[in-house]
Amino acid sequence: MSNTALIIKDKVVVGDDWTVLRLAEGETPEGVAVPEGKIIVPLKVWQAQRAALQGRKELGVWFASDERPEELKDELKNDPAPFQVIAVDFPKFADGRGYSIAYNLRARLGYAGELRAVGDVLRDQLFYMQRVGFNAFAVRADKNIHDALKGLTDFSEKYQTSWDEKNPLFRRAKRETVATRD
Repeated sequence: MSNTALIIKDKVVVGDDWTVLRLAEGETPEGVAVPEGKIIVPLKVWQAQRAALQGRKELGVWFASDERPEELKDELKNDPAPFQVIAVDFPKFADGRGYSIAYNLRARLGYAGELRAVGDVLRDQLFYMQRVGFNAFAVRADKNIHDALKGLTDFSEKYQTSWDEKNPLFRRAKRETVATRD
């Protein structure tokens, strides 16, 4: 795996044989050439080239943080969905819009496949990203992926409900009754 990029997928560090296509300056969604192989294309490229891309088996799509998951609601109704992976781009650490995209893909649109966080993805985010439905993480290249993996277990308990825990802690905790004095 030395020449292969690494990602965290389902809580394990694995080789990544997918390529994320990013448009270069001057390229348009309609005109960019989409190479063969396992490729994750921008949502706008999928929308512009749907007819040419829809028959491909090894295809994924990625959302920019300002795009809406509802853009794919019709495609996600198909069984199977046309994408092996959906990625959400985090352009910078402080941009949290990708959390809502992931949650909506899982909870409202029923996407059950690989949901990957890409971009400025750091250890501090992984636990929370997992809570909203991400199961794969392309950690920023200058960070240690094995250290980042530990971020998935930074906390032992979840207080609030989310994609991964449907009941709040107060409903899950066993409580003992305390006798009151008169």
